[in-house]
Amino acid sequence: MTLITDSYRAQLAQLHKERPDFGTSSAMYAPIVKKLIAEYKPKQFLDYGCAKMALKPFVSVTYIPYDPAIEEISAPPGPCDFVMSSDVLEHIEIECLDSVMDDLKRVTRKIGFHVVHTGAALHHLPDGRNAHIIQQPPEWWLPKFIERFDIIRFDRMSLGFMVLVAKKGTL
Repeated sequence: MTLITDSYRAQLAQLHKERPDFGTSSAMYAPIVKKLIAEYKPKQFLDYGCAKMALKPFVSVTYIPYDPAIEEISAPPGPCDFVMSSDVLEHIEIECLDSVMDDLKRVTRKIGFHVVHTGAALHHLPDGRNAHIIQQPPEWWLPKFIERFDIIRFDRMSLGFMVLVAKKGTL
């Protein structure tokens, strides 16, 4: 199961070093995360693809950072009660996407909250590609979530969508 290729990991690592603002957008979802923590009462929060760990100051439970492009936090995490990916999945190599979705399923013990942007990013990879290497509509993404999770809530946004999911069979 390949979650990221070495060549792409190098592209992302370089972009993270060159752009301090790359990987910080998750903080805008802090109010939603706080609400979900209050409602579902998880013991730990896995920030999957966390980049600069922008959500850490807003999480009141054990915070676990994971990002395969950042060496210090690239060790595969174990299952957690609450898993979030924000502006992550559209950055995944298409040939690795099913493996990443399966890994999200593996690490989600109770709930997951995922924000997916469906259009172009503001940033570009060092090789010139748009940083959102997958630009697909919600209808393309939703079956990937339905296959692996029970859907609690799905909301379109101007730039994409948010989906709240549960481990299958736990609703």
